[in-house]
Amino acid sequence: MTQGLMIAAPASGSGKTTVMLGLARALCRSGQRVQCFKSGPDYIDPAFHRAATGRASFNLDSWAMGAGRIGELLAKGADADIALAEGSMGLHDGVAVPGALGTGASADVALLAGWPVVLVIDASGQAQTAGAVAMGMAAYRPGIRVAGVVLNKVASPRHEALLRAGMEPAGIAVFGALPRDAGIGLPERHLGLVQAGEHSELPRFLDRAANLITAHLDVAGMVAAAGSTPLRGEGEPITPPGQRIALAQDAAFTFTYPHLLDGWRAAGAEILPFSPLADQGPDSTADVCWLPGGYPELHAGRIAAAGGFAEALRRFAATRPVHGECGGYMVMGAGLEAADGSRHAMVGLLGLETSFAKRRMHLGYRRAVLGAGIPGHEAGAVLAGHEFHYASILHQPDAPLATVCDAAGASVAETGSRRGHATGTFFHLIEGAS
Repeated sequence: MTQGLMIAAPASGSGKTTVMLGLARALCRSGQRVQCFKSGPDYIDPAFHRAATGRASFNLDSWAMGAGRIGELLAKGADADIALAEGSMGLHDGVAVPGALGTGASADVALLAGWPVVLVIDASGQAQTAGAVAMGMAAYRPGIRVAGVVLNKVASPRHEALLRAGMEPAGIAVFGALPRDAGIGLPERHLGLVQAGEHSELPRFLDRAANLITAHLDVAGMVAAAGSTPLRGEGEPITPPGQRIALAQDAAFTFTYPHLLDGWRAAGAEILPFSPLADQGPDSTADVCWLPGGYPELHAGRIAAAGGFAEALRRFAATRPVHGECGGYMVMGAGLEAADGSRHAMVGLLGLETSFAKRRMHLGYRRAVLGAGIPGHEAGAVLAGHEFHYASILHQPDAPLATVCDAAGASVAETGSRRGHATGTFFHLIEGAS
């Protein structure tokens, strides 16, 4: 298996994305083939990884995926020179009740793959204490090996000297220090980074990040620290929702997991993209339509005005299945209230009314038992997924689609709904078994 590293941190906002992207780009510029992965249920970061390396990046999820699926995905990097995985939140952060292989923590993935950890520490407001933080992170869970740290947001040479002094008794290597005023960062919105496809300056950012990493960090030392553990296997075949899949794809519909799209194609399905924002409807020769999540609230006016899309989707749904996830589910509903309180009529395949004027965060893993089938999964199937949005339900008059609980087994009110050939859920499917 390809040698790799887990780029992690004690907490979100520490700078691991900048280190991840800069290191990946720098290694690619030096002629190496880099395979990226993302720990956990994130559909934004893999697109940045792909932009940095030219290769698809895949999610590895210890709560939702079994060892076979993770082994299968790791094998996608078999021809790479090095694998880099970006952690989520803090290294040891996960849910309270384990799932398939663990709690969803980045540490789970590092242990499964045998990847040493490069710990990115935001050194703002501390000096030698950073050594205690690194020591605690390394000792907290048996088997985790912290190969070294990257010190981020370092204020001065004196600050760096104190930080390095703190790492000495911890016995942890320092791969380098990034200045506090590096002037590099990516814009964010409520679900994370602004999407890769919306950045006209993304190539320039990636090269600046690579320049920063090569100027301040021991890239060769990090590569030399990479490691792995053989983990082979195959997950259950991913059943595509149909043979010819009309897939909404544009700035409002972007949240699809790469491993699912790969699985659909591996099963022989054909994906037929279309753009609702361009007033396009699903291909009339498709046998199923899939509306992924995204940012419908940012484009509600354009979606409401896309009469051609709405009419084509209604015609399609009269005879064939249409399924929506999160944002796609909201667009299938009757109406969406924007943050300013204005209501926009949606397609009306379902009676769902949602609002972003009454914001409430919904976040976490979901396990669902389908009460009725959806494309690719029959009634009774157990699905593992993840929900993350800020919409509130104003009205949901249709029959519930599933019985849904969170990672701890507590019942979740967002059951999804169904009407005729239309089905939708607030959670994004990660893995499923009938």
